[in-house]
Amino acid sequence: MNRYKSLEVPFDSLSVISGTTSIQTALTAFPERNGNVTISQAIDAYMACYQGKDESRAQRMVWWQVKLGGLTLNEVDEDHIFFAIEELSNKHARYYAGKDADGKSIFKSKNKPYAPATINRYSAAIGALFTWCIKKRITPKRWEHPCKAIERMPENNEVTRYLSNDERIALLASCRESKWPKLYLLVLLGITTGARKGELKRLRWSDIDLERAEAYAGVTKNGDRKTLPLLPVIVEEMMKFERSTNQHIFASTRIPSQPYNHEDMWRQALKKAKVKDFRFHDLRHSCASYLAQNNATLLEIADVLGHRNMAMTKRYAHLATKHKSDLVNRIMGDFR
Repeated sequence: MNRYKSLEVPFDSLSVISGTTSIQTALTAFPERNGNVTISQAIDAYMACYQGKDESRAQRMVWWQVKLGGLTLNEVDEDHIFFAIEELSNKHARYYAGKDADGKSIFKSKNKPYAPATINRYSAAIGALFTWCIKKRITPKRWEHPCKAIERMPENNEVTRYLSNDERIALLASCRESKWPKLYLLVLLGITTGARKGELKRLRWSDIDLERAEAYAGVTKNGDRKTLPLLPVIVEEMMKFERSTNQHIFASTRIPSQPYNHEDMWRQALKKAKVKDFRFHDLRHSCASYLAQNNATLLEIADVLGHRNMAMTKRYAHLATKHKSDLVNRIMGDFR
């Protein structure tokens, strides 16, 4: 499935390219390497061939297509990229809020600017496009990459927000009382499995083995297969719902083929539980933090979260002090 085509956005360039079009076919739509290909055309071809796991790549490419789509490869330079990023960094972040009566996507403002990490992903997306154009010989020879001199924004990835015991109890109680009956299950899965929101929202009943108490999250963001252990309380909660094999567990009530948009219910639950400055992704941090505080090793935490790079897991090292202390005492405790 081509994720780009799943967006309900009209494109007036290279409309002949479909999700099943081969790279070779897509590239034949371009003339010789004269630099007259527009950014919009390049984006269409790139996304028609895109096989990556980043589901937000399409959304970001739509933004770049609106901003720079009319420019050709000969015209675009680092100033265009720089000022576009500057403009984005001064805007309020938005979130997907479902579809209106006509089926069009609705986006609402979060009343706060985009995070540095998000800005960097927009830069990475357009940078990946230009790199792809170079590799596929779409750009003129000796063409200079416009993102070459664009600096990444510093990200504060060391700060980890996780639920205290009181916050966890209050939040889960609030979720149980939600108008959406599956919010408690979704949040409990986030806390106990450490899975990403997208992984949980994509789960179908066919991915669940209640006898083995396991969920199969398919291919993760890192491209790995992932199995989620299900606690007895989760199995018990799942048994309460009608289970249609091919349907999403958290299916939309209006459009069953799509996941439910839980954002409003989630914010209401946070407000009722008086939990502040907390994102859904922080449930993942909470899972890792609870494991670290209960003597799990960093390697074990990395395995649960699906981290390939241990550098990502080291942010929880300060919480795993008992394991470190036990190790040092076991090896060197009798030194004199």
